[in-house]
Amino acid sequence: MALEVEGLTVHYGTFTAVRDAKLEIADGEVLALLGPSGSGKSTLLRAITGLEPQVEGSVRWDGEDLGGVPVHRRGFGLVFQDGQLFPHRDVAGNLAFGLRMHQVPKAEHAARIAKLLKLVGLEGYERRRVTELSGGEAQRVALARALAPEPRLLMLDEPLSGLDAGLREQLAIDVADLLRRTKITALLVTHDQEEAFTLADRVAVLDRGEIRQEGAVRHVWSRPADETVARFLGVTTIAGGTAADGVVRCAFGETTLPGVRDGEVELGLRPNALRLADKGIQGDVTAVVHRREHVRLVVVTGEATVDAVAPVTADVKVGDRVSLALDPDGIAVIGPGRPVRASGR
Repeated sequence: MALEVEGLTVHYGTFTAVRDAKLEIADGEVLALLGPSGSGKSTLLRAITGLEPQVEGSVRWDGEDLGGVPVHRRGFGLVFQDGQLFPHRDVAGNLAFGLRMHQVPKAEHAARIAKLLKLVGLEGYERRRVTELSGGEAQRVALARALAPEPRLLMLDEPLSGLDAGLREQLAIDVADLLRRTKITALLVTHDQEEAFTLADRVAVLDRGEIRQEGAVRHVWSRPADETVARFLGVTTIAGGTAADGVVRCAFGETTLPGVRDGEVELGLRPNALRLADKGIQGDVTAVVHRREHVRLVVVTGEATVDAVAPVTADVKVGDRVSLALDPDGIAVIGPGRPVRASGR
């Protein structure tokens, strides 16, 4: 493993911001620290960089203990939410600063800067003033500056949260492509699930300073460790059910869900787990919200009040009687599975 974190704990007086964190990141891997605001994500990142003085536990790189290594000698590159570019320098000047700090010969600056700008899709921007850049362009420059000294670990702290939704989505795709092409080892902090799942190979879900679950993106999404993780990952209804031969049954119907062990299971239903259908469980619509890709419904059934979705073209109104059917794409299996009553929103 490239990065190994063991028992990392951060105290602010009597308050414990991060408790006994354990993480591993392999060479070329991207790990996302995912959790709600205040869960300790940024504090954990800062502790790994050496920016938090009140730390217990260990941080190692390729087996070397970094406890006594100052921040500027750890070989980590940092990108923050606001980019923290120097407004009095042009784009090339911002990138050259990172090169000078790491004692890259001046004769190599121009070629390195051109290469970096091409890497982040900003060829020819060398003399552009940073005050003239869009939000997305500024974050690309911040990313290029962090990559300038060729860090062994790139650390991104909510790098896209200040951008509008459309730009954030496109830049996430572009950054994911860049990380995979360059095989950069990276640690990402975000509260945005789509951002984490776009960029990362694995995720660690934090809550109140503790890592509740860590694993491959697809596994954490489909098999949350407990109800807290499931709720954070978009589950709005919990239902007890049974599984047999790849088929799960619960109060809301049955559907095929391969890979689930036979027996009692605890199912987490995201809104898209219940879809408008010709037949299924009956319910009355109490709320309708139009989204970009679907219509979000709140439906009162005999079992619970649940979230559901309908096609964006569906003509559904408050008060309508509708039928809902299960869609396996919206179903998660929570923890070890145990019998529970249906509980909605």
